Amino acid sequence: MQPLADGQIWRMAETNLQVDMVGKLLVHYKLGKHNAVRVSNSIGSKTNIEKFLKKNKAVLQPAAKVIVKPVVDKKNGAAKKPVAAKKK
Repeated sequence: MQPLADGQIWRMAETNLQVDMVGKLLVHYKLGKHNAVRVSNSIGSKTNIEKFLKKNKAVLQPAAKVIVKPVVDKKNGAAKKPVAAKKK
């Protein structure tokens, strides 16, 4: 089993556990059913969370890759620079 880290998603039979933040002793996490709209935040000890994951045979989901495409100007094909909003 891999050590707990920020942003991990562990998948179990009927629930998902998303790790938000890992400290020295405590873990902030969200535990909810698949495709749940609202999920409450919880805090638990590292050892208890690891035991829970082992007991429920949790599987770590692979990290999703985020693709960022640059904004391209249609007239000359050059990439645009972000422009700050003007104050009135």
